[in-house]
Amino acid sequence: MEPRNQTAVSEFLLLGLTDDPALQPIVFELFLSMYLVTVLGNLLIILVIGSDSHIHTPMYFFLSNLSFTDISLSTITVPKMLVNIQRQSKIISYTSYLTQVYFALVFLEWKNFLLAAMAYDHYVAICHPLRYTVIMKLHLCVLMILFSLCISFMDALLLSLRLLRLSFCTNLEIPHFFCEIAQMIKLSCSDTLIDNILIYIAACIFGGLPLSGIIFSYTHIVSSALRMPSTEGKHKAFYTCVSHLSVVSLFYGAAFGVYISNEVSDSPRKTSVASVMYSVVPQMLNPFIYSLRNRDMKEALRKLISRTASLL
Repeated sequence: MEPRNQTAVSEFLLLGLTDDPALQPIVFELFLSMYLVTVLGNLLIILVIGSDSHIHTPMYFFLSNLSFTDISLSTITVPKMLVNIQRQSKIISYTSYLTQVYFALVFLEWKNFLLAAMAYDHYVAICHPLRYTVIMKLHLCVLMILFSLCISFMDALLLSLRLLRLSFCTNLEIPHFFCEIAQMIKLSCSDTLIDNILIYIAACIFGGLPLSGIIFSYTHIVSSALRMPSTEGKHKAFYTCVSHLSVVSLFYGAAFGVYISNEVSDSPRKTSVASVMYSVVPQMLNPFIYSLRNRDMKEALRKLISRTASLL
């Protein structure tokens, strides 16, 4: 099979989750519902935080950015799949594929850093409560956001530019419902050793470092909480962290599950189904986790609903 140069590639075929025509409407309705819940839930989080000055704190500043990231991740991947199902088409252009890969990398890496920043915020609040307002100033929070975003943009750009040099064989079918850099590399007829090495290095740095920061923060949080003399203080410390821990566990647990699925499963379709667990589900559940298990969010939501009702 002769490889052909990337300049001759104009489109790929995204095979999706299933080829069964009877299941296509079910998949469409399921993912449309999940997407709407994700967008509306995270928009509500942003609106609630913006409308209540009592929760204009670093933790909720990071949470609003996390909600924006979740909306962006879902918008990058799900609508294209819905359009393809509706049109009975599997085609995605070469440019659209690269664009989707790039922005998926940006927001996935940014989400890693945001989760680490939120863990650091909890660490300062519990381990250094008297210095919290001195350490967690607004300009530091903004700098953390901008720095992590710039790093995410640069790394995604580096990895995406590497894709431009790849050549492809005649088989351009991708057994997935959205564009992943690993899937594109698998299709290539070029030597991809350097590309695979770069991906593993990027995963270790931009996934491993934030995760290490989260583990470091919670190690000190647990140690500090256990030294608290009162049971009420311990309960309050752990209650403060439970929502964030749930989100972290869901996100990294799902990503690790996809990695295991890639290693042990010979079925690309099973791997694409597993990918739903980190590319769609966490973004949908995050608003429920933070709204149902957070007193401040529930109180702010109640105030927003009361103000809205009084205007109607």
